[in-house]
Amino acid sequence: MRKLSAHSLVPVAILFVAGLAIGLVYLFSPHLPLTVSEAGKTGALLQTPSLISPDSISGIVVDSEGSPIAGARVRVKTTELSSVTDANGFFLLDNLAPGRAVILTAWAEGFFIGGGEKAYLPGTDNVKLTITAHAAVDHPDYQWLSAFSTAGYAGSGEDGNCQNCHAGPEYQEASLPFPEWLGDAHALSAQNTRFLSMYLGTDLQGNQSPETTYFSNRDYGRTPLRPDPDKPYYGPGYKLDFPDTAGNCAACHAPAAAVDSAYGVDPTTVNGVGQEGVTCDFCHKVWDARLDPLSGRPYANMPGVLSFEFRRPPQGHQFFAGPYDDVAPGEDTYTPIQQESRFCAACHYGIFWDTLVYNSFGEWLESPYSDTERAEAAGLASAKTCQDCHMPAGESHLIAASEKGGLPRDPDTIYSHRMPGASDETLLQNTVTLTTDARREEEKLIVDVTIRNDQAGHHVPTDSPLRQMILLVKAEDDEGQALEFLEGPTVPDWGGDRREGDPGDGYYAGLPGKGYAKILEELWTEISPSGAYWNPTRILSDNRIPALGADSSAYIFTAPETGEATVEITLLFRRAFKELMDQKGWDVPDIVMESLVIRVP
Repeated sequence: MRKLSAHSLVPVAILFVAGLAIGLVYLFSPHLPLTVSEAGKTGALLQTPSLISPDSISGIVVDSEGSPIAGARVRVKTTELSSVTDANGFFLLDNLAPGRAVILTAWAEGFFIGGGEKAYLPGTDNVKLTITAHAAVDHPDYQWLSAFSTAGYAGSGEDGNCQNCHAGPEYQEASLPFPEWLGDAHALSAQNTRFLSMYLGTDLQGNQSPETTYFSNRDYGRTPLRPDPDKPYYGPGYKLDFPDTAGNCAACHAPAAAVDSAYGVDPTTVNGVGQEGVTCDFCHKVWDARLDPLSGRPYANMPGVLSFEFRRPPQGHQFFAGPYDDVAPGEDTYTPIQQESRFCAACHYGIFWDTLVYNSFGEWLESPYSDTERAEAAGLASAKTCQDCHMPAGESHLIAASEKGGLPRDPDTIYSHRMPGASDETLLQNTVTLTTDARREEEKLIVDVTIRNDQAGHHVPTDSPLRQMILLVKAEDDEGQALEFLEGPTVPDWGGDRREGDPGDGYYAGLPGKGYAKILEELWTEISPSGAYWNPTRILSDNRIPALGADSSAYIFTAPETGEATVEITLLFRRAFKELMDQKGWDVPDIVMESLVIRVP
């Protein structure tokens, strides 16, 4: 064997020391397999042996040109395990299960989500995830994509139709987003017969009220007159008052059709994807909501689509924004707004002629639910968004059908697209708490009732001023005979004139109880309550119950001479005023929100 001379050992020693130094730098460097100089230029990885632990994965996130991306979120797909890249695009995921392969995704602001296809074993380093920038501007020439893949719908049969992947094999799996949305009022907003009959001034059979007549007022000019009582009348209508304009109703009810012409679309002429109401593609193109920074609310005269910022894609591309940063591969990205109440503000806040008509968003904003500090001070477990109640999580473990690649997720991260609202009995019955106390005092029966809004983040009822709650208090002796009502509030006239029908059919005016509603009065005709808030109106009264507020009332009856008294208390939710429903032919049953029966010895 040839012996090495002392001279020949020098370079070996130098190499050994240099290698040791490189090894120490590698071992203690926070960038692990990356060289700072190369990563800063090309994102290249060191070719040294891996020293990563068997429960970790490391690598780099780069853009389509190979430049490292700082601040990118790398996630083990469908889990909470994630890491954020450093200034050199480096990431390290640890605490993984050794020997169990995982799928990685990467996302950064301004980019589509990348990865999502290849699985990596813990102990792997030099992983390279590439993400592609998406368009930074909106492209109005984009043609909306239908939610439907079934025949008979405009734009159906395309690869991107939501029904393709977000429904079960027979489109009946109710826990997936498409069938949930299909059963939600948003999907029907453009075709809602009550809405269209209000727009046109017709009943559900198509009979139309006469057009509004006007007279010339010396001081105020052209002003409307009340409807002629000698002519058939089928309720108010926008087109009766403004027959030559389209109005802005479509800005919320048919937003895909009105997105580029909020005041120029007649909802009765909408076709194609526009008929799908608040359709999937529309919501998942919303990038931001424009709110007044001083008030935190939408600007006046900017309803619906006027308050949204969109990211419609250029030709040949697609763009979907959602609440997950790991939906990949595809042209999908993450946006936080879909989990924020301001997403709902544009269509659930509306000023007409300087009168605040719709204010669900503003009511929430003023409540303790909108702020963590105020929520804690009010004794709430946490603040809540609109989505927390109206898109409740925990009902499914999939956002896409398994056969379409859907992977199981934590149900608490999947939000229902059923969006329960004013027609949902379960939601309404979990909105307020009704308590009562009934007692004899000499010859009187005294009933105290309290309604506490302890579960809604806004007033009850809210949104459309047509909506109301009606409280009914009934007292009988043990033979079922009504006890004489002596004192207390009664249901107002708008609760149903009993000259027009009996209580069994919902005509409750004058009975012991209360009504809760925002009552609008038209300025010129003084019609009240009015649902024609496209005309100048004023708020005549508003006794709705705010979030965490309560209302108490007392009722006095003659106590029975012998036997027990039975007190029955019922709180109803009514969708519209009784007279209006009769005019329009709307058959919408009241929903029982709460009921109590008490027997008083």
